[in-house]
Amino acid sequence: MNGAPLLVVAGFLAGAVNAVSGGGSLISFPALLAVGYPAVSANVTNTVAIWPGYLSSAIGYRADLDGQRPRMLALGVTTIVGAICGATILLTAPKALFRAVVPWLLLLAAALLAVQPRLAVRVQKLKGGSGEHRSVLLHVGSFLGAVYGAYFGAGVSVLLLGVLGLFLPDRIHRLNALRSILVLIVNTVAMVVFALFGPVAWGAVAVMSAASLLGGWTGAKVARRLDASALRAAVVVIAVAVAVVLLIRL
Repeated sequence: MNGAPLLVVAGFLAGAVNAVSGGGSLISFPALLAVGYPAVSANVTNTVAIWPGYLSSAIGYRADLDGQRPRMLALGVTTIVGAICGATILLTAPKALFRAVVPWLLLLAAALLAVQPRLAVRVQKLKGGSGEHRSVLLHVGSFLGAVYGAYFGAGVSVLLLGVLGLFLPDRIHRLNALRSILVLIVNTVAMVVFALFGPVAWGAVAVMSAASLLGGWTGAKVARRLDASALRAAVVVIAVAVAVVLLIRL
């Protein structure tokens, strides 16, 4: 396959970056475009190809998931529903919608994370903003994040980590671990829908998936050793970078 070395490198880096903070599709999606795949095909192929990276990063975070089973179960249902909606929208909605909204959602996510420590205190006092994983606002935010994640994917980790940080009082490393599970759920649902109904380029998937698996495991190990403030800063920087590149390219 022409461009196979580029896709291998892109798959590894995408898996690693997604494990650390999200935004790995900024690497893998443009790589697929660069080797000649049309935009929609590149998007659905990217979702399927980097799924192993999400799996390995979730496994890498397992120590920080201790005691979070109720959260995972409650929010998992919400994200499954959201992911089904997002994947359906991608396959049926006008492509112009894709180009118009994605960069602005990412910039919103970056702003959300930048002010998260101060906003979290106020959000906890809102009606529906309490009750741990039973918070209505938390589920609304998780649903919308899952819709977006299945629709495009780049920056879904940023969006979901921002939502979790606002509504769940916990260390960012534990929230990052929970985020990894929710993103895995979103990506799994989207992968199944696209594999059945989308224009997936299976040759590219074969090249990128193993590299993504290794990258996700490596990135999770790195992220668990980062300082909390450094991790948040990295997320914000990556989110802004993704948005700027998409504003230029799309």
